[in-house]
Amino acid sequence: MSHKVINISGTLLFNVDQCSIARAAAIIKRGGLVAFPTETVYGLGADATNEEAVCKIFKAKGRPSDNPMIVHVASLEQLFMVSASITDQVAGLTEKFWPGPLSLILPRTKNIPGVVSAGLPTVAVRMPDHPVALSLIRSAATPIAAPSANLSGRPSPTSYIHVLEDLAGKIDAVIRAGACPIGVESTVLDLSGQQPVILRPGGVSREKLEDFLGHPILVDGPGCASNLPSSPGMKYRHYSPHASLILVKGLPEERRSLVEILYARCRKRKIRVEILNSALDGFLLNRSANNKQAELAAKLFQILRDMDRRGIELILAEEIEPEGIGLAVMNRLQKASSMIIRIKGRIVRARRSI
Repeated sequence: MSHKVINISGTLLFNVDQCSIARAAAIIKRGGLVAFPTETVYGLGADATNEEAVCKIFKAKGRPSDNPMIVHVASLEQLFMVSASITDQVAGLTEKFWPGPLSLILPRTKNIPGVVSAGLPTVAVRMPDHPVALSLIRSAATPIAAPSANLSGRPSPTSYIHVLEDLAGKIDAVIRAGACPIGVESTVLDLSGQQPVILRPGGVSREKLEDFLGHPILVDGPGCASNLPSSPGMKYRHYSPHASLILVKGLPEERRSLVEILYARCRKRKIRVEILNSALDGFLLNRSANNKQAELAAKLFQILRDMDRRGIELILAEEIEPEGIGLAVMNRLQKASSMIIRIKGRIVRARRSI
């Protein structure tokens, strides 16, 4: 296998092989930034124990300093480096859902600098379910702090091409692998309080967590604007294409009718408009109810970026059922939207999104 490395505007593009992963790990060890694939989205990684390295992530992404990051580990030994408070509940969740798209909010040890978690005493941690990610973390021999590898506020990257679109010349390296299979970020479950709370819906559904824990779980609202968010994706507008996105909520026939009216009016005014649900349908391979939501999640960010490349000015989106991974998709659409319209009979209410 060739170990030839491509240099794109100062960013190295590595293939997936042992030599390349070792070189990427060496960059992490010396305080650099490496974008790498996970099962959810591509992450932008730095040594989670190195405050200076973590600060480079904020600069490269243009990320607000009060937006916490998730720390990625490859072993239980590394988990104990990140948090010494491993209860029976935490142990059960990690045994059931790790490696996988579940991040747990736990008390932070002094090994992890405060900049990782916006100065909070807690930290989000997970073990990714991707061989390249796990190999990189093991080779670097340190937990890796890694938000999504995109410019802050943009749709998350599900391919290395998306990473290069946003960050070429701003980071040291990208590991080139295939598309991320889940396509939306991990579920963030806060275990620091008296009751578990989902702060960000993601790759592990609310239903699966409730089934495992044996009781209902509160889901924090998508419009939460706490001064001290304890999870990424809570305070700021995220996942946004360059186009304005209008999300329409209501009964299926009512919202579909309104979307069609808006679409026709925009076309008449020569506005470059697209209906998101129609575009997503074109990407679907399996139309069974269970698999359709998973495919919607896997393709969502790719399609938003594709619309940007085609110069779409306005995206019209209908809500989907907030069940299973559909809850995560709705969370992303709400965070990406410029306006949310609710329709009920003849009553239409619109509000600007955050």
